[in-house]
Amino acid sequence: MNEQTRDFIRENADKDIRLLALSAKKNPDVDLSFALDQIAGRQTARQKLPSWAATDDIVYPPHLSMEQCSSEQTARYKMKLSSPSPHPSSLIDLTGGFGVDFSFMSRGFERAVYVERQENLCDIARHNFALLGMNNAEVVCGDGVDYLKSLDRVSVIYLDPARRNEHGGKTYAISDCTPDVIELKDLLLQKADRVIVKLSPMLDWHKAISDLGDAVAEVHIVSVDNECKELLLVMQSTEEGKSDGVKIVCVNNEEEFVFRNEKLGVRSEELGVREADNELSIKHYELSIANGSSSTESPFLYEPNASIMKAGCFSAIEQTFGVKQLERNSHLFVSKSFVEDFPGRKFRIRTVTTMNKKDIKKALSGIDKANISVRNFPISVAELRKRLKIKEGGSDYIFATTLIDKSHVLLLCSRL
Repeated sequence: MNEQTRDFIRENADKDIRLLALSAKKNPDVDLSFALDQIAGRQTARQKLPSWAATDDIVYPPHLSMEQCSSEQTARYKMKLSSPSPHPSSLIDLTGGFGVDFSFMSRGFERAVYVERQENLCDIARHNFALLGMNNAEVVCGDGVDYLKSLDRVSVIYLDPARRNEHGGKTYAISDCTPDVIELKDLLLQKADRVIVKLSPMLDWHKAISDLGDAVAEVHIVSVDNECKELLLVMQSTEEGKSDGVKIVCVNNEEEFVFRNEKLGVRSEELGVREADNELSIKHYELSIANGSSSTESPFLYEPNASIMKAGCFSAIEQTFGVKQLERNSHLFVSKSFVEDFPGRKFRIRTVTTMNKKDIKKALSGIDKANISVRNFPISVAELRKRLKIKEGGSDYIFATTLIDKSHVLLLCSRL
């Protein structure tokens, strides 16, 4: 990078990339394509990778690699996940990419090897790893599968298979990703004590376990600020820790909820609410639905965080926290006593009303704006908001849902 390009990056660090792209003729000595990648990359890193953005002279890759790389928060979680013993010896990342995951996971290992096919990413990795003080890191430019075949046994192997096809479209199934972990499973387990695989959060973890069989010891569903970001599978060849079933960990920021899926292929929610449990409805708490009035025993309402919703561990939630589902498909929980450590949003139900116009008018009297959510309800938030003539925002929360008797209701709540 010449001085003109370096100065251009420094002077335009906060500028709009689209406008800067029009300035090529004004700056003939500037490598504009490279400069724009650096400016855009650092702007993204301020939110996604703050410790990298705070490091001078970090080189950022083109947009696609920045889009696909992990956030610092999820990378730190994988660092924790990859170091189960006090003195791990060796980590191999077979799908290096931009190297964010590797840079965090490699800490604490005596030896860490980054493998990547693209030479330009390897050059960036060598440059950045030196700036980050990663003295234990080795960069190998080559095919990850070929490197795996030549590998002696190591502590941990990490893979983040490419989830785009030859046309650039996104893929989700394990077998559609590159490399194919299903095909490589036996070889991976021969070469490592633990194998950590990062998959799309869109993938059904039941299908992932079915595809990879009893090698899967743990499933980690990772969310940041209640948005599901990653699905991580931990495979191991030994039976240690697997006798009680697959360990499922639902993570939202620093909060974890752990349960065991003892029957592979059986969804947890199938073990949950039964129609015969007719005392699970809000009526159990003596709320008056017909008149839209409140009860002195108004229950608490809970909405699980995104990772738990993805896991579907609703029966485990009931058993662990002593709460009950309103209805099998509503995924909302209630309790008489407040459960402070419930993993999700918590509310106090003030009023329950039917969808009768008169009941709604009485229940929502004086409310001109509210935060509306629908759960197992026949119309969308936009349609409901239009029908209720309520603006978005404020301190009131309305949940539109279905009870166990299949009646549609609105729950007017205050967030706790």
